[in-house]
Amino acid sequence: MKQLGIPKETMAGERRVATVPEVVAKLVAQGFEVLVERGAGESADYHDADYEAAGARLVDRAAALGAEVVLKVRRPDAGEVAAMREGAFYIGFIETCGEDEIVAALHARQARIFAMERIPRISRAQSMDALSSQSNIAGYRAVIEAAVHYSRFVPLMMTAAGSSKPARVVVLGVGVAGLQAIATARRLGADVYAYDVRPETREQIESLGAKPIVLDLGESGAGEGGYARELSDEAKARQQALLADELAKAHIIVSTALIPCRPAPELITEAVVERMREGSVIVDLAAANGGNCKLTKPDEVIVRHHVKLVGHTNYPSMVAADASAFYARNLMNFLAVMFEPGDDGPRLKPLEDDEITAQAELKPRDDATSS
Repeated sequence: MKQLGIPKETMAGERRVATVPEVVAKLVAQGFEVLVERGAGESADYHDADYEAAGARLVDRAAALGAEVVLKVRRPDAGEVAAMREGAFYIGFIETCGEDEIVAALHARQARIFAMERIPRISRAQSMDALSSQSNIAGYRAVIEAAVHYSRFVPLMMTAAGSSKPARVVVLGVGVAGLQAIATARRLGADVYAYDVRPETREQIESLGAKPIVLDLGESGAGEGGYARELSDEAKARQQALLADELAKAHIIVSTALIPCRPAPELITEAVVERMREGSVIVDLAAANGGNCKLTKPDEVIVRHHVKLVGHTNYPSMVAADASAFYARNLMNFLAVMFEPGDDGPRLKPLEDDEITAQAELKPRDDATSS
């Protein structure tokens, strides 16, 4: 098994591609045959001629989807599943917490599904952690988006015509996206504060030059695998009340708080939005999961109570070239765990023997949550 298919992403607004010419050259050198759908990389500024020069074979959509191993960014649709060969391998984001119609259709075709969001967060798997690589980009781009929509300066500005104070930025959720949002806002010169339910994030916040918001909730929000866990109803109410004053003073809020396979926690109430200064901005990275602010509309920028709420749901696609390059390396490193050199090309390893591939595989009726 050595044929890799790279179809063009067709989900609305998706500009990324599953591999890039630089990575194609490395995969070909390892003995893989790489089939790239014509035009697959154009939206990310990777051109057919560059793929061909790197050793890929340009093919039509049917051939790319009909490869032994199909590499994608976004989950396939029903038509793409129908075009895959029986027994194919699918590697990419599957964007579900269990069995659904797409997963069931893939299993019906005897496909083996390896979900990139299920890769365990262990040291050996860092180089293939696509959730982290894409969240890093999202945190950066979210702050840039906030600066675009904010009608004032972000840094301290002093001119002969007067001066302005730096914007007060609050970052909610200090995971990979939140840490990058803090770092980016600091680089722009903002006065940055950050909050997370996990007490161990305080040192990380301070190391980036931001100020931690410390609340006494009566319980810890630390969960397994480095993720936050869902708080009790009593702790949620206490959190909202204690956070309200800090958030109302913010000029920009970047909210990234998510709990895997759960609705996003509501951290920014409408009452808080009403108290914010006119022209302030909320960038809600949890918009696709219900939003950390329930006023947020997915994939829309709206104004409520004179505050802009930004609900984009695909920030990595806004930085498509680098996001694709990072993701392509994640996939290449994952393939290195799955395959080993053989006399006639890459040879599949016993995948059940490795915790990375064992946890990444979504088997029939597997209801486990991602990573």
